[in-house]
Amino acid sequence: MDNLEDVTEPVSPSGRYFNTTVLCAYVFGFLESQVPIELSQANYLFQDVFLRVNPRFSSIMVRDEEGEMKWKRVEVKAEDHIKVPTFPENESLEFYDQYFDEYVTRLLMEKTPQDKPLWEIHVIKYPTTTCAGTLIFKLHHALGDGYSLMGALLSCLRRADDPSLPLSFPSRKSSSSLPSKKGFFRWFPSTVFSFFNSISDFGWSIVKSSVVADDKSPIRNGEEGVESLPCVISNISFSLDQVKNIKSKLGVTINDVITGAIFYGIRLYMEEIDNKAGKANSTGLVMLSTRNIGSYQSIQEMMKSDSKSPWGNHISFLHAPIPKLSQASISNPLQFVWKAQKIIKRKRNSFTVFLIEWLLDMELKLRGHEAVAKHIYGTLRNSSVVVSNLIGPVEPMVLANHPVKGLYFTMTGGPESINIAVMSYTTTLRITMKTHKGFIDEKKLKFCVVKAFEVISKAATEIPTESKG
Repeated sequence: MDNLEDVTEPVSPSGRYFNTTVLCAYVFGFLESQVPIELSQANYLFQDVFLRVNPRFSSIMVRDEEGEMKWKRVEVKAEDHIKVPTFPENESLEFYDQYFDEYVTRLLMEKTPQDKPLWEIHVIKYPTTTCAGTLIFKLHHALGDGYSLMGALLSCLRRADDPSLPLSFPSRKSSSSLPSKKGFFRWFPSTVFSFFNSISDFGWSIVKSSVVADDKSPIRNGEEGVESLPCVISNISFSLDQVKNIKSKLGVTINDVITGAIFYGIRLYMEEIDNKAGKANSTGLVMLSTRNIGSYQSIQEMMKSDSKSPWGNHISFLHAPIPKLSQASISNPLQFVWKAQKIIKRKRNSFTVFLIEWLLDMELKLRGHEAVAKHIYGTLRNSSVVVSNLIGPVEPMVLANHPVKGLYFTMTGGPESINIAVMSYTTTLRITMKTHKGFIDEKKLKFCVVKAFEVISKAATEIPTESKG
């Protein structure tokens, strides 16, 4: 494969600032199997999926004679990318839960070598209380964003009922989609009020990223270097049908329901830790894809130059203030859902996300990728919580005849103390919380989010639809 070393392509701007001394970010995908996992599954992924998906999976970053970063093709060895940890044999499921959690904590902290392609597959052959085995995909953010990497993973999965049929995904209302950048001027808000909302939100985003930080609180450490602290993963599963029932009752979206429950649960947690912390100024940083499409495309489609859903990093962010607890919201917790709806609707109906993307591009041209990395790092550090979401398939899947029981993801590299990732799969909606070990009481936070959802669900069945805010 020596000829591969002559094949190079420029590293995208986003690929450069996600792999700097300031910011080194990874996306982790967790695939839970209903049956014991065989090593052959990882070899299949290695040979037939990742090496064929994108040249970046067989490339490393190098600097050319002119100082520009390029992807350089290299020979890829399976033993460098497939990791199979060894745990003690014949132990209880609870024992393996602990070993799994400790292994993941170490894995979240480790960086992949820069002299090898920036990804790994970890094969956990041991059962836990949730599944018979787990495949963990560790993918550097420079390779692509969550949409790209999840699309690559889904490309190797098939429908369990009929592998010849494509996977299908929940539909999204067009009103919740971001406007196309090609249709920017045609779509531009018709009222002066909407225009000034966009400018106001954009200005506030700049201030929040560089000047005004959230208050220190039980959910925000705010210290330098906290991204190197150990983290733990905890999961919450909700019935998607139950979420849809709340959505229909209140006339909102699934995203509104979950965001409201998360924000309400966070405020309950803050008050549990410190009864004065419920009044702290806290912000959720919502990560968004700027692709104007509601579902995944094939890898072939993503790689086209004119693709509507191109491969790579096409993300922006919105600052969403976390509503404070009040007597009104305590007596009517649905206020958190309606406030979340109002905030998200206003911000998604503006051009703030594209203005932020434009700002990062301009900063890159004027000051370089290290400056952009510092800007993103500051944005994360000044916020309290990072929230992202991906949609998963409606039908059960298989990986080479291995039934997939669950699917979830998370991200690392930022200084935030709480990172929340939401993903749907079949009839389940999974909330994955990555939290700083020792700073966040992950069990109490999990309890508070579950409690918030249950209270909202109960309130939705009791309050008439016409009384919504």
